[in-house]
Amino acid sequence: MFVATVIRSAFGFGEALIAVPLLAFFLPMRIAAPLAVLVSITIAAVVVVQDWRHIHLRSAGWLVFSTIFGIPVGLLLLTHAPERAIRAGLGVLILLFALFTLRGGVGAKLHKDSKVWMAVCGFIAGVLGGAYGMNGPPLVIYGSLRGWTAQQFRATLQAYFLPASILGMAGYVSAGMWTRDVTRDFLFCLPVLLPAILLGRAINHRLSASAFSRYIYGGLALIGLALIIQSIVHFS
Repeated sequence: MFVATVIRSAFGFGEALIAVPLLAFFLPMRIAAPLAVLVSITIAAVVVVQDWRHIHLRSAGWLVFSTIFGIPVGLLLLTHAPERAIRAGLGVLILLFALFTLRGGVGAKLHKDSKVWMAVCGFIAGVLGGAYGMNGPPLVIYGSLRGWTAQQFRATLQAYFLPASILGMAGYVSAGMWTRDVTRDFLFCLPVLLPAILLGRAINHRLSASAFSRYIYGGLALIGLALIIQSIVHFS
């Protein structure tokens, strides 16, 4: 959880890719998933308090609003669509886009907020969040198109993840998944979270714009590759 929190605090996303699979080695998913969401709420709250001046509040608000409409679609995909094929297709698309961008394929920038882009990216983030708990990739794409600095990127994504994670936790509560075990394990993790958040913030503030761009798209490429591998393993 310490490593996952450092990554989330430094880059604004990506901790679920590390935390949930590793926690699943030691805990049942019914504990690991809500535990990860509780940690996500904690990280987002601390970062919002730390760096509220860097938040693009209007962007975060529109992205959260459009995400609400995507979550039911994601849940529908989760329950009715062939999960392996969707996971593989999603992984290929994310990987190809990340590699294409790393090679300098996207030169377009949004010089001001676009409601159309925010609606599309927020909706897709909701779909991915509802289906796989993976809201990050569309948000990364929008932030990159807007040309946010590393600090703006980190802060604005946390302003998005705070309400989004609270909504997700409300779903776990309604399903009876916030148990005494989840609370106990969260309290056990709590002492390492603040040092990890501070370390991630220090890393974030030392990243140049070009290095930050390479890291976030490299992270997207890893997410895409992980989805492809998961689909192949599940097929076998």
